[in-house]
Amino acid sequence: MRTRDVRWRQRLAHRLVPHSHDSANRVDSEVETSAEGIRALWISLAVLGATAALQMVIVMLSGSVALLGDTVHNAADALTTLPIGVAFVLGRRPPTRRYTYGYGRAEDLAGLAVLATIAASAGFTAYEAVDRLLHPRVVTHLPAVAAAGLAGFAGNELVARHRIRTGRRIGSAALVADGLHARTDGFASLAVLLGAAGVAVGWDTADPVIGLVITATILAVLRDATGEVYRRLMDAVDPDLTDAAEAALRAVPGVSAVGRLRLRWIGHRLHAEADIVVPGELTVVDAHAIAMAAEHALIHTVPRLTTATVHTDHPAAHEPATHDTRDADHRCAPFTRYDAAVPRLTTATVHTDHPAAHEPADTGFDSARLGDV
Repeated sequence: MRTRDVRWRQRLAHRLVPHSHDSANRVDSEVETSAEGIRALWISLAVLGATAALQMVIVMLSGSVALLGDTVHNAADALTTLPIGVAFVLGRRPPTRRYTYGYGRAEDLAGLAVLATIAASAGFTAYEAVDRLLHPRVVTHLPAVAAAGLAGFAGNELVARHRIRTGRRIGSAALVADGLHARTDGFASLAVLLGAAGVAVGWDTADPVIGLVITATILAVLRDATGEVYRRLMDAVDPDLTDAAEAALRAVPGVSAVGRLRLRWIGHRLHAEADIVVPGELTVVDAHAIAMAAEHALIHTVPRLTTATVHTDHPAAHEPATHDTRDADHRCAPFTRYDAAVPRLTTATVHTDHPAAHEPADTGFDSARLGDV
């Protein structure tokens, strides 16, 4: 009676709650977020390209080396859109037999390229500031230089806000890091403005001194951006997301306990693997229904989570005497098969399914996600 009750509750919830297991829907969402990221990059390229072009005209008129350095910064910042754009395009490609998780990690590699650009900008700014201290130069057309500095700050800040906002919305650490880079270049533009003001009042070393201060600011931003990209490369997630995912699983009817739960970023999307404990007397069909409800709960609770693999377990598997023994009936065969077939494979999450789940008239459960295991 209990088994039948669980089955009907899960089937009813499955039909009443809006949802989709269609892989095409997930792909459309992924393409949409990638398209949004690429659109942000195109906007950045246009704004920074126009800013750099305007500043270069003023450089030719004034001979300002500080403004030249700021112009180079803006041009370099515009160029950082290229690796991130390539990463977004690669992220649209479907998984293959070799890249079974897809190409989302290309964004993390693009993040490294952005970090290298920020470091190069800091080095260039420091060099220009020291060179200006050692070899003072006369700057002409000070009002135009100041206006170009303001234009550089405005352009970079506009781009920074758009990149950071879009990157956080779609979960792209590389785009956020690129936005922080644009913000540092905006500070460099302010250095040009303040330096021009200092020269105007007779303080010839104002520009290089402020340039050194801005270099320190760039290094501080570099530290923050490095931490963010490092955590993404190390598969770190916000602990609050893990807590929310665990709470969502525990709230699913039929789930007795939650075992191992893992979340990882793949580009700007999250993937989850979870073990849940269900009553031992359930059939495969009933256990599968609970697993599908658990997947629903995860996807609807955790932001930017697009795929989840849920393994159903029975209570005996979590008893102290049997949980860690490799000869337990529910663990022995899978581990023996994986150890023999896949060298150095130490963990695997296996989702049990039943034939009816693959019939066209059923819920549309997509077995393709087993390729993520």
